Amino acid sequence: MGSAARLDRTMKDFSRILSYARPYRGKIILAFFCLVFTSGINLLLPLVVKNMINAVMVVRDAVELNRLTVVGVVVVLLQAAFGIAHNYIFGFVGHRVTTDFRKDFFSHILTLSLGFFHSRRVGEILSRMSSDISVIQNALIAIPMAVLRQTITLVGALAIILFLNWKLTGLILLVLPPLMVFARVFGRRLRHLAANVQDRVAQAGVVLEEVVSSVKVVKSYNREPYEKNRFDRQIENAFDLAVAKLKISASFGPLILCLTFLVSALLIWFGGRQVMHGATTPGELAAFFLYALIIAGPIGTFVRLYTQTQEALGAVRRVYEIMDIRPVVRNCAHPVVPQNVRGEIRFDRVTFGYTEEAPVLNDVTFEVQAGQTVALVGPSGAGKSTLIQLLSRFFDPATGTVLLDGQDIRQLELKHYRDQFALVPQETLLFGGTVRENILYGKLDASEEELIAAARSAHAHDFIVKLEKGYQQEVGEKGVKLSGGERQRIAIARALLKNPRILVLDEATSSLDNQSEMLIQEALEKLMAGRTTFIIAHRLSTIHNADKIVVIDKGRVVETGNHKELMQNEKLYYHLYTSRLLEINYAEG
Repeated sequence: MGSAARLDRTMKDFSRILSYARPYRGKIILAFFCLVFTSGINLLLPLVVKNMINAVMVVRDAVELNRLTVVGVVVVLLQAAFGIAHNYIFGFVGHRVTTDFRKDFFSHILTLSLGFFHSRRVGEILSRMSSDISVIQNALIAIPMAVLRQTITLVGALAIILFLNWKLTGLILLVLPPLMVFARVFGRRLRHLAANVQDRVAQAGVVLEEVVSSVKVVKSYNREPYEKNRFDRQIENAFDLAVAKLKISASFGPLILCLTFLVSALLIWFGGRQVMHGATTPGELAAFFLYALIIAGPIGTFVRLYTQTQEALGAVRRVYEIMDIRPVVRNCAHPVVPQNVRGEIRFDRVTFGYTEEAPVLNDVTFEVQAGQTVALVGPSGAGKSTLIQLLSRFFDPATGTVLLDGQDIRQLELKHYRDQFALVPQETLLFGGTVRENILYGKLDASEEELIAAARSAHAHDFIVKLEKGYQQEVGEKGVKLSGGERQRIAIARALLKNPRILVLDEATSSLDNQSEMLIQEALEKLMAGRTTFIIAHRLSTIHNADKIVVIDKGRVVETGNHKELMQNEKLYYHLYTSRLLEINYAEG
C-alpha cells in the first residue's frame, strides 16, 4: 500500500471516530457559536487599543478614553465567558466521544475469536486501549477547537489589517509561503517519529505486562536483572526516538520566534516611517502591530496542530488495525437456537491446526451419547485440549464437522450454544472481585439460596464463611489471596451454579489435597449425573468409571472403549495407565 493510499485510509478511519460525535451535534453547534463569538470579540481588542491610544495621543479626549476603557472591560469579560463555555463543551464532547469509543473497542475485543488472543500480546492490546486512544482523545478535544479558533482569528485579522494598511499587510503575506513549506517538511518527519515512539512505548508495555503476570517465574529463576535489561532496552529505544523527535520539534518554535521578531522589526521600521510622514496614526500602527502578533499565533499553532494531527492519525491507524479485525468464529447468516438440548456430541472426520502448516488433529471421529462421561487420554501434546477448544467452538475445524444432537454446531446460535457448557479448568484464575462475584459468574441472577447451595455442593461454603468477610472477601488479582484448592472449589461452585448440559473438566481435582479431592469428586459426580461430561485426564486413576475413554496420539484417535476393554487390549492406554500408576504408587508410597 502506497503512502497516499495509507493516508487516505487513515483519514477515513479518523472520520469514523469523528462519527461518534454525531449524537452530540447540538452541543457542538452551541460550542461553535461560542467559539465564533470568542474569536470575534478577541479581534475587537486591538481596535479598542487603537482608539484608546488615539484618544490619548491624537484627540486627547479623557471622556472618550473612559468610555473606551469601559468598552474594553466589557469585551474582555464577554470573551472570558464565551471562552469558558466553548472550552467546557468541546472538552465534554471530546471525553464523551473517546469514552464511547473505548466502550466499543472493548466490546469489539470481546467478540474476537480465541485465535486473535493467541497471536497478540496482552500488552499490545492494552497499549491500543490506553495510550493510543489517549492520543486520539487529545486530538479530538484540542485540534477541532484550535483549528476553528485559529482560522477565524487568522482570516479576521488579515481582513482587518488589509483594511488598516494594505502595504504593511503585503509584508506579512510575503512570509506565509515559506512558513507553509517549512511546516510541511517538519510535520512529515514528526509524524514518522511520533508513530515509532508510540510503537516502542507499546513494546515496553508488553514487557511490563509479561513480567507482572509471570512474576513468580521471574523471581523463582532470579531473572529480575534480565527482565530489567529487557525493559530498559525497549524504553531506551523509545527515548532515543523521542529525543530525535524533540530535536525537530524543539527547533521549530525558536525559528518561528526568530522569524516573527524579524518581521516585527521590519513592520515597526516601515510603519514608523509612515507615522513620521503622517500616512498613519500611532494608534493604527499599534493596532496593526497587535494584529500582526495575532496572525503569528495561528501560523505557529497550525504547525503544532499539524504535528498533533499526524500523531493522532498514527494512533488511529493502530487502533483500527484491531477494530477492523473480524471474528473468525461467528454466527452463520441464519443461526438456529438450540432447543431441548440432550447433549449428544459427535466429531466427524475433524482436521484442525492452529496454522495450516502444522495440523494438530487429523481425521478425528468419535461419538458421545447424551449423558455419557467421556475421558480424553493421551500423551502431552496429543490434541486433547484442542478437541475441547473445537467443542467449545473457540475455533472451527479446517475440515469435518462437530455436531450437537445431530446439528452442525456452526449452524447454531453461538451464545445459546455456549450456554450449554461449563468449564472447570486445571489452572483456575479467578477475577479480582469478591468470592460472591466469582461464584455468581456462573449465573448472574442467582438467588442467595442458589449461591450458597452451589458453594456447599462444591464443599467451599465452610472455608468461605471462615474468611474475614465471608462471601464479600476480595480474592485478589487472579485469586492470589486463596490457595489453589480454594480457587478450584470456587470454580466448581461456579460451574454448579450454571447447571449446564455439557460439562468439561480439565483435571478439575488436580489442585486439591486427598481429603478435598474426595469431597469434590462426590460433588462432581452429582453434577455429572445425567449430563454429558468430558474429562481431560492427566492422572489416569481419575477416569476408571468413565463410560467411554478416547485415546489420542499425535492428533488421531487410536483407541476407544471403557477402562476394562482398553486394559485388555494392552495398547497405548494400557502402557500409559500402567506406567503412570506405578509413578502414582511410588509417589504415594
